[in-house]
Amino acid sequence: MPIIDACEKLVIVSYSSPELPGFSPDKRRCYLQARFPQAQVLVFSSEEASFWGIGPMPQNEHDDDSHRHFVALLCLQKLNIMPEAVFTAEDYGDGFAQVLSMHFHQQVSHVRLQRESGPGAVSGTLIRSDIHKYRYLVAPEVYAHFVHRICILGGESTGKSTLSAALATALGTESISEYGRERWEQRKGHLIFDDMLEIAQTQLLRETTARPYRYLVCDTSPLTTLFYSLAMFGKAEPSLEELACQHYDTVVLCADDFPFQQDGTRQDESFRQRQQKWYIDELTARNIPFLYVTGSVEQRLNTILENLIPLPTDSGHLKSV
Repeated sequence: MPIIDACEKLVIVSYSSPELPGFSPDKRRCYLQARFPQAQVLVFSSEEASFWGIGPMPQNEHDDDSHRHFVALLCLQKLNIMPEAVFTAEDYGDGFAQVLSMHFHQQVSHVRLQRESGPGAVSGTLIRSDIHKYRYLVAPEVYAHFVHRICILGGESTGKSTLSAALATALGTESISEYGRERWEQRKGHLIFDDMLEIAQTQLLRETTARPYRYLVCDTSPLTTLFYSLAMFGKAEPSLEELACQHYDTVVLCADDFPFQQDGTRQDESFRQRQQKWYIDELTARNIPFLYVTGSVEQRLNTILENLIPLPTDSGHLKSV
């Protein structure tokens, strides 16, 4: 039986002192809430614990009892709960339940969860040692918070789709294609206003259901859909405006230094120039840093790889360019 079904109320507490590099409180809060939406998730820092009057937070290396008494204080003074059970897959669970029983003057049970043992056993320590190598051990909605998302923008006929595919190959990961173009072809070139929001939603759905490695390359974003909605219909759905605020770790804008090529789906050179200017103005107004790439596909690719943070460290997944 899942833990959530065994409880009237499930509380997940997460803290670390010192903080673990790459696993900030904000990141832990986001993926725990995504993974366990029915639970009450409390992720906090040492500063917050002191502000609540339950500090100082014990250090990670402190003895087990220090943490047990600290959590009991947290339950009493912050959460205002008296737990009836603790769920762990560790030997320390028995002692944890005993300390809580002493604090609350009632029996607190330890529900022992089963886990693998031996050299191949899964543990938080193992996963934290290389979240990308052991990504198959965590839920996709958790791993998504450790993927560096790259968005490629550019006007019509600026080579962004070609660049997106080349970059994904170089990084050994996935590229999310532009759904708006597919929708345009489905509609035989006659998009309607209601298509705009659906295009942006589908684009993001493809991003969230992808199975990338370390990086995810996105050929366009809802910001592009917002441009077309405004350009074609003079307005945009409020929901589309919200989706256009989607965050990407790296934003790349392709220069319009390629000769314009009409493939039957594009408008004209003046429209491309108008679109390029809109991207620059909009990204600047939103205070979104972007990498402006010029030249050949190879030159653009090298510029991105040279500026990519974090830099690729797994040579087995970085292809020669």
